[in-house]
Amino acid sequence: MPGNFDAIRDQQRDTWDRFSAGWKKWDELVLGWLAPFGDAMLRLAKLREDSHVLDVAAGTGEPGLTAAAIVPRGKVTVTDLSERMLAVAAENATRRGLTNFETKVCDAGALPFADASFDTVLCRFGFMFFPDVALAAREFARVSKPGARVCAAVWSGPDKNPWATTIMSTIARHVDMPTLPPGSPGLFRCAQAGMMRHAFEEAGLKDLREEDVSSMMTHASPETYWNFMTDIAAPVVAGLAKADEATQAKIRDEVLSLARQATQEGKVRLRSTATIIVGTR
Repeated sequence: MPGNFDAIRDQQRDTWDRFSAGWKKWDELVLGWLAPFGDAMLRLAKLREDSHVLDVAAGTGEPGLTAAAIVPRGKVTVTDLSERMLAVAAENATRRGLTNFETKVCDAGALPFADASFDTVLCRFGFMFFPDVALAAREFARVSKPGARVCAAVWSGPDKNPWATTIMSTIARHVDMPTLPPGSPGLFRCAQAGMMRHAFEEAGLKDLREEDVSSMMTHASPETYWNFMTDIAAPVVAGLAKADEATQAKIRDEVLSLARQATQEGKVRLRSTATIIVGTR
């Protein structure tokens, strides 16, 4: 695991700030695509109408926004490293008329909340980017009240997620991508069986439960898929930047061809699968 956690956090903050416009542009598509994962988390979290919920690494606001509607007498606090991403979350909350929703810029490994503050802690697709997974899990447990539920979603392996590998594997065939040290932040960093269970157990969480959830990423055309991934995925942009213009064009052609092969009933449909894990404080 890389030792310079501060540098990793700074790099990720800069990356998410830089890509926040793309996430805002595609927010409606992302909300629909990722909704099944957030819904599964909220089901396992067993929220009460007066629950105080923390949603860590929430980006543009989900599943915290949906949680806020479920807890009308409660409160939802969403956090992220990126102030720009949270600005989109705040806009979404205002548009939905949610008044029990607040944002806080902070680091998942150093949450600025007192011990035993929350009834529920959520984290959808954040753990794989945290510099220290175990530290974040301990922080989640620390700010949870006794009996609180901590629930996270992490991507399953590459073979179960062609929404990402369709473009990333194509880039890797044409571009010499650097080999990252084991444990480095990345999309499939938490996919290894037992990894999240171990982190939750070490943090003192009990009654652990895991389940797999799948969703379809749906696009109107192969071109839309390409535009989406090049707007929101930093690894895609970084990989393409290493290719000359001719190679970029070749990569695009191959990706569009693969996307056409995934077309059903006039739409590009690419599977995405994640593991949901929940534990009790």
